[in-house]
Amino acid sequence: MLTNQTMQKLIEMRLPAMANEYARQQEITDIGAMDFDSRFGLLVDTEWISRTNNRIKRLFKEANLRITTACLADVNYNASRNLDRSFILRLSNFVWVKEARNLLITGCTGTGKSWLSCALGADACRREIKVGYYRANRLLNELRISSGDGSLTKLLNKLKKTELLILDDWGLSMLSPADGQLMMEVLEDRYELSSTIIAAQAPVSKWHDLFEDSTLADAVLDRAISNAYRIELQGPSLRRKNVGVEAASGGKSPLSDDMANVVDIQPAVTSESGIENVRI
Repeated sequence: MLTNQTMQKLIEMRLPAMANEYARQQEITDIGAMDFDSRFGLLVDTEWISRTNNRIKRLFKEANLRITTACLADVNYNASRNLDRSFILRLSNFVWVKEARNLLITGCTGTGKSWLSCALGADACRREIKVGYYRANRLLNELRISSGDGSLTKLLNKLKKTELLILDDWGLSMLSPADGQLMMEVLEDRYELSSTIIAAQAPVSKWHDLFEDSTLADAVLDRAISNAYRIELQGPSLRRKNVGVEAASGGKSPLSDDMANVVDIQPAVTSESGIENVRI
């Protein structure tokens, strides 16, 4: 009877994992041989693990990653691609996020920019870093709508609180002065406070031409580029390569193996965090 009352109290206190572990222990015949501290430690560990897993699940849901299966552990370091394993490993510790540094990923269509961005985003979620994924044009559309209905401040605050913001498909269309100003608001709020990954087809040297207003271009790019690491993805489109693989595998493409073979990193200056400042 006392056991049932204890379990009910645990449930009422919103400790369901601890309640389940307590019930499991009651079914172990020789549980009495275990001392109190050990048993209590198991109860606490079970609840802690459950809550951590729930937080990570929530972070994944809120991140809304385009490619949910991408993971840095799946990167294939093919020697023919000259992929710098040590650089990717240093990125995976996310010290650069704590330092509020940005990451610029560029390359032709199909070379794996979105995959790599989402892989970094997924691993960040596992480290309980708050991530937000947006295609740049769709984010601009949300910003325009929010500007019109009076909810812009709320959206900007949400973006500001996102520790790692991923802007995919950057620069697919020209930015009007109004759009440039909205993007300026986003990056200004985040400058030296939070990290942003920007993935684009156009090389960084061409980004200034994407803005109709050159003054806004200077302001936006100064905040995006000045503290950023860079990766240039090279090689042919892997989407074309995967057509035959998909047919052979019943339509399922092994993105984790193929999309990872496209990073060609050329290291330059090393920062205090130990991450090489990669230049295009």
